[in-house]
Amino acid sequence: MNIRTLTKTDYLGYAFLSSAFAIGIYYASTNITYFDTVYSKEDGFVENSQFIFIFFSSLLLFYRFFKFFKYKNIYWKIGVLGMAFVFLFGAGEEISWGQRIFNIQSSEYFIENNAQGETNLHNMVVEGKKINKIIFSQLLTIILIIYILILPVLYRKFKSIKNLVNLFAIPVVKWHHSIAFLVSTGLIFFVNSDRKWELYELAFGVIFFLIFLNPLNNEIYKVTS
Repeated sequence: MNIRTLTKTDYLGYAFLSSAFAIGIYYASTNITYFDTVYSKEDGFVENSQFIFIFFSSLLLFYRFFKFFKYKNIYWKIGVLGMAFVFLFGAGEEISWGQRIFNIQSSEYFIENNAQGETNLHNMVVEGKKINKIIFSQLLTIILIIYILILPVLYRKFKSIKNLVNLFAIPVVKWHHSIAFLVSTGLIFFVNSDRKWELYELAFGVIFFLIFLNPLNNEIYKVTS
């Protein structure tokens, strides 16, 4: 990895993430109650930080969609707008669409079918199985591995894949993004708590924001003549 490819924003992002992990590992090792009930609790520091990074990723994509709207083709627009809505959905799910913030009561359906009685989809229970485990954990993990570890290799090796990825404006990760993902994956196992996955989700929030901000194929966010 060429350290010169790192921007000031990359340094700030990784510094924040490193600090969050260091604090999390420390409290999980010395005061698990504090880690579970304060640091990584619902609407706590870690979860609110997740929301901020995911939400700002969505805002960044929407901003670029409207900024380059008249210069780009339909495929570019579909790709950027689709990702913007996916991350907006993720941000909304993270805070249960503001339910706890505005003290909104869940409907009877969500009370009966949601593991936490909240108005969101990722905690829904279908036939005794949580959607979060089936879709948002297992399936999403496979997609992330392909996107973060496999796609960068294919993008660099095959021109046809490169052209297709650029056509739909899919940001390609740089090697330092992949390394950050692998390091975060390793560090998370030093956190001995069921709520460690909140910290892991924060890692994805930070890394994806940095990817969208300055991807390998940054030319997709430029006007070509």
